[in-house]
Amino acid sequence: MSSPPDVSSRTPARRRRPAWAGRNYTLLTGAAVVTNLGSHGALIAAAFAVLEAGGSGADVGLVAAARTLPLVLFLLIGGALADRLPRHHVMVAANALNCLSQTAFAVLVLAGEPQLWQMMLLTALCGTGTAFFNPAAEGMLLSTVSGEHSNRAFALFRMAMNGAGIGGAALGGAMIAAIGPGWVLAVDAAAFAVAGALRAFLDVGHTTERAPGGGLLADLREGWVEVRTRPWLWSIVLQFSVVVAVVGAAEAVYGPLVARDRLGGPAPWGLALACFGAGTIAGAVLMVVWKPRRLLLVGTLCVFPLALPSAGLAVPLPVWALCTVMFVSGTAIEVFGVNWMTTMHQEIPEEKFSRVSAYDWFGSVSMLPLATALAGPAESVFGRTGALWGCAALVVLATALVLLIPDVRRLTRRPPAGPVASAATPLPSGPVEQHGSRPLTPG
Repeated sequence: MSSPPDVSSRTPARRRRPAWAGRNYTLLTGAAVVTNLGSHGALIAAAFAVLEAGGSGADVGLVAAARTLPLVLFLLIGGALADRLPRHHVMVAANALNCLSQTAFAVLVLAGEPQLWQMMLLTALCGTGTAFFNPAAEGMLLSTVSGEHSNRAFALFRMAMNGAGIGGAALGGAMIAAIGPGWVLAVDAAAFAVAGALRAFLDVGHTTERAPGGGLLADLREGWVEVRTRPWLWSIVLQFSVVVAVVGAAEAVYGPLVARDRLGGPAPWGLALACFGAGTIAGAVLMVVWKPRRLLLVGTLCVFPLALPSAGLAVPLPVWALCTVMFVSGTAIEVFGVNWMTTMHQEIPEEKFSRVSAYDWFGSVSMLPLATALAGPAESVFGRTGALWGCAALVVLATALVLLIPDVRRLTRRPPAGPVASAATPLPSGPVEQHGSRPLTPG
């Protein structure tokens, strides 16, 4: 399906961006930058809001769990709705929910003495918005670019998103120290409002209407069929259910404890996490120019380095060496992330992007709450060093098992097909119409 050429594409402003980066891609990327700047600071602000209200470390964990639980409960429903309704409508509605919940959280904190249950409830609402947003956003991004430019487009998008996350965390930490967590939460609410407004301007007039389905359960069954009939897909989803769980436990629980006891406090751990973020940007830069032929083989090999941070904490390595392995692991996982998105774009039908993405997200986060809850008991049974070596070993084992799947080793990048009448067909002015990978962003 084609549209008349966009005269505005001849303006100097349009020429400053690549020909394939059309209006929708630009809006999606800009909105993702805005929300990542706000949400990464807000995650830190929420923890400090709990502590300033007199809460304990366990209370901080309860508020964090309140954000994660709705992801597990609502991701699959969110994916089905995003393939049934216009995806940008789902994204804007999710942003509105996030804006309202963060505004209420900010007012509660600024008013003084918020109750734990109130903070948990508002955080859960924000997590609910994320559950509906993520599958719609990933489906929208996948349908935004043509196959020829997908590798570069996904790499640049992830580079912008990760860079905004690093900047948002640094800015949020400084703002918390200067003006308090309540105002940082208010800034996050404003960021959701701005991002929702940007996404409301997405041009979806050219998209093919989806045929009515047989209901929500039927849509979920169709999505499940897409997953279970592709061994490369379900095997990597299972792999990441283990990898995300143990890496999350190591970073959220053991990392701060090792930093406190062996590395000199929170500052070295913060530096190590910043190096991981810098590594993701380096990986995205690499993937702008590198197009490996065996997408999943290269991507899966790049998951092995995720065992290095747990091993480094088990030793423990000096700060400079820990920062090095964090940088390497960040670079490697970004290579996986871009290859994974490119594979999804190549192999999954456009009308099922969001449902398949929802199963992907669900598999990846489903074991995370359990892993963080069991991290303390595991330390008591095996010792902190033993638990960390166990985390590293599970990453290696899960990744090695995936390589036994023939499709993972053999699936190759295909040359882009000719123009078709679908949402993946570029308009004359650029692509026609987004976290994937594993970092969870509220929108």
